[in-house]
Amino acid sequence: QVHLVESGGDSVQAGGSLRLSCAASGYRVRDYCMAWFRQVPGREREGVAGFYRQTDNTYYANSVKDRFTISRDNAKNTLYLQMNSLKTEDNGMYYCAADPLCTIVHRQEDYNYWGKGTQVTVTS
Repeated sequence: QVHLVESGGDSVQAGGSLRLSCAASGYRVRDYCMAWFRQVPGREREGVAGFYRQTDNTYYANSVKDRFTISRDNAKNTLYLQMNSLKTEDNGMYYCAADPLCTIVHRQEDYNYWGKGTQVTVTS
């Protein structure tokens, strides 16, 4: 049974950094598409960064390129999101998602498994 648990969300000042973690169980992280999504009230869930399955190919939303880095530790079966130079527009609930098959790694409809999310608050 696939299970995803996010952690690492916090409140930080603009310009600061956070690292989010997504502990996965029930499958191997490298064998699935995995991605980070964020959502703010009133807006659609946005794909922020992702890994295609069984490759090191990654996706980043334009808004986070050169600031965020997605990585995975196969031994720990964990996905990470290193977030640097945080901006107030990075505020939101961050979700980890996984699926054995995906066509577009940043499209939420491609994912069947989701964590419960971790809150990121960036203050000015």
